[in-house]
Amino acid sequence: MNKEENRCKRITHRSKEDISKYVKRLNRIEGQIKGISRMVEEDRHCDDILIQISAVEAAIKSLGEELLIHHMKTCMIDDIKNNQLETIDEVMDLVRRLK
Repeated sequence: MNKEENRCKRITHRSKEDISKYVKRLNRIEGQIKGISRMVEEDRHCDDILIQISAVEAAIKSLGEELLIHHMKTCMIDDIKNNQLETIDEVMDLVRRLK
């Protein structure tokens, strides 16, 4: 089984509450992006649009960091307990990508 097939068979440890929280945050981000689109269509001032873009970037980064922490406290711990130490390299790769 290759790495991608193995990744597809993994399970997550998100509670229904966590899923709901993440979806709400994503919906809020989606609303912010739609707002930016309206601002462009309305030919709003560049400064206003850039400030909103910065807010979306911060929201996405914050959500990504929260998901990474959750991943490390659940999935990664389980992998290490099961002697699947390659999970450490995978998380390091994730951290590099999030920069």
